Amino acid sequence: MSTAQGAAPGAPSVHRRALITWLAIYPTVTLVLGLLGPVTAQLPLFVRTLILTAIIVPIAAYGLIPLLMKANAALTRRRR
Repeated sequence: MSTAQGAAPGAPSVHRRALITWLAIYPTVTLVLGLLGPVTAQLPLFVRTLILTAIIVPIAAYGLIPLLMKANAALTRRRR
């Protein structure tokens, strides 16, 4: 591995990746809970969690995180 954290050269630090992931996850969880909360309120917790994660993980992994990573790369290039 080429860096101390195991990331590729030029990749954001583990702390920045964690922030980017949080920026994708928190608003998405809030939005989906707000929309589905009343509909799923009577379901058991594990079923609600299954539904929530089945919606949020693909949105974040395939859409939001790559978008935020591109924005981060653009900001990093702009600063240099």
